[in-house]
Amino acid sequence: MCGIIGYVGNKEAAPILIQGLKTLEYRGYDSAGLYVAEAGLMKAVGPIKELEAALAASGQSFVGHSGIAHTRWATHGESSEANAHPHSSGAIRLVHNGIIENYQELKEELLTSGHTFTSATDT
Repeated sequence: MCGIIGYVGNKEAAPILIQGLKTLEYRGYDSAGLYVAEAGLMKAVGPIKELEAALAASGQSFVGHSGIAHTRWATHGESSEANAHPHSSGAIRLVHNGIIENYQELKEELLTSGHTFTSATDT
């Protein structure tokens, strides 16, 4: 199972999201990611400390007051940054918890309609 946390408020979102992921890390330990609406998206393979290191190394401030974060336990697709959540398409950021049983049929339908995928997950 994976873990999801979101925050909207007056405080800085990134530290709250990271702390929330640490609390949920037992639910997913192969990759993690966060999106801060005013700052951007960051993903890392491995435990939460790898995401913290990637944030520190990025040189970006990740300052903002809303966001979403996810820690993943892979059910579909390998442990990789591409498969880590949040997933992104245009202005949409998405995290998913659980298994989408009919994802292959849905994916085939979307591929036929011209959509492209950048992960091998069921999301």
